[in-house]
Amino acid sequence: MSELVRMEGIDMRFPGVHALKAVNFDLRKAEVHALMGENGAGKSTLMKVLSGVYQPGAGRILIDGTEVTVPGPRAAQDLGIGIIHQELALMKDLTVAQNIFIGREPRKSFGRLDEARLNAAAAALFASMNVTMDPRAPVEGLTIARQQMVEIAKALSHRSRVLVMDEPTAALNDAEIAELFRIIRQLRSEGVGIVYISHKMDEIKRIADRVTVMRDGAWVGTVEAADTPIARIIAMMVGRELTDETVQIPDLSVAETALEVRHLGRGRAVRDVSFSLKKGEILGFAGLMGAGRTELARLIFGADPRDGGEIIVHGQHRQISSPEQAVRAGIGYLSEDRKQFGLALGMDVRANIALASLPRYSDMLGRIDEGKLGEIARDYIARLAIRTPSDAQEVRLLSGGNQQKVVIAKWLLRDCDILIFDEPTRGIDVGAKAEIHRLLESLAADGKAIIVISSELPEVLRLSHRIAVMCEGRLTGFLPGGASQEEIMALATKRDSMGEGEAA
Repeated sequence: MSELVRMEGIDMRFPGVHALKAVNFDLRKAEVHALMGENGAGKSTLMKVLSGVYQPGAGRILIDGTEVTVPGPRAAQDLGIGIIHQELALMKDLTVAQNIFIGREPRKSFGRLDEARLNAAAAALFASMNVTMDPRAPVEGLTIARQQMVEIAKALSHRSRVLVMDEPTAALNDAEIAELFRIIRQLRSEGVGIVYISHKMDEIKRIADRVTVMRDGAWVGTVEAADTPIARIIAMMVGRELTDETVQIPDLSVAETALEVRHLGRGRAVRDVSFSLKKGEILGFAGLMGAGRTELARLIFGADPRDGGEIIVHGQHRQISSPEQAVRAGIGYLSEDRKQFGLALGMDVRANIALASLPRYSDMLGRIDEGKLGEIARDYIARLAIRTPSDAQEVRLLSGGNQQKVVIAKWLLRDCDILIFDEPTRGIDVGAKAEIHRLLESLAADGKAIIVISSELPEVLRLSHRIAVMCEGRLTGFLPGGASQEEIMALATKRDSMGEGEAA
């Protein structure tokens, strides 16, 4: 199999950081080569060197066996290198075709845009991908999955023979992932070489031919995906074996009930849901996409209006119709989109930890005791092992796992004793995921009542003392910790509701 790309001894330094340490990487024609590593391992930096965003301090790049320089992204495009970032770079107010050919639009006389040729060229690209897409559709009305198809078409319009995909399935459901994989396999069959960056082990096994692992800016090794156990790849990533421990279920028979939900509902999204949660318990919520788990969490937190139902906290009925009321009742909600709803990305770690508790540290004139806040923030940084140079670091510069810890610290400082974690490890590497799991177990051991919503069944099984399963807005049953994936899926596809007592 001929070699498309070879990167040899790539070295890259930023002030105070040795980001890439003589890294080697190669990509063959007609292969999917997974690039893996924990957050901060250097994967994206290496691909930014390949795509001309960064210029390395040392090393060389060969395309088709010939050494080249890549002084910028346009030069990379000219060499047939396309990159699709996790944060899609589309102009939402333009059409699909306009996004694909922006800056290269066909023109009529006097510079007028030739819409017919533009749309025809876009339609031809989608036909080659076996994708049905209206070139005239505004991008802002497309799903994330369809927007990714536009990005792929845009890359192919540059005749890309090398395509880099950075966490392409982070916001996709199973059906959309299957469609993306179909496109990837088709591109591979046509000779395109694909660099696939992902944290999801099951995806790597499904789609990758080879796997290269990086750690702390260095190349660790390259292995055949089919022949290498997942445990071995994880060990290469984190430098140690991660044991998949069986959940330890505490005796909660005499524990106080922290939260009780009775007949909660909102249209067809959440339909007559009742359950209870004890202090020290981790209750996992499982279900397929659209089951209503996030919608339920938002009702409990007062983020969305409910049609009816009761919320009882520590034995007291609480009127919760806003997040402020939920927080006053001791409920904290860690959204599945921590960057949009959980963090102020432009602010520092100290400010983010204090966000929900600022009135406690302000005087009558609203002046904040910065010294006290700094002391408290540093205490939580140490307690939760948040990796940051200081409490003054902008939170946007932290890894996903450390950002998640900052959100947890925010709710712990607010003294919330009921915590709802919605997709707590989405977009987080395996090492950080294990840390978050241990932290949740520690919080439960300290008496916090915890709800975990996760689309990853192994995570639900790994953490939950008890499992609630939803389907189409209804609670279809409860399972004890240690249940099987098959038992969960049976309830996740069951349309009949089941009371808590029937499944206990």
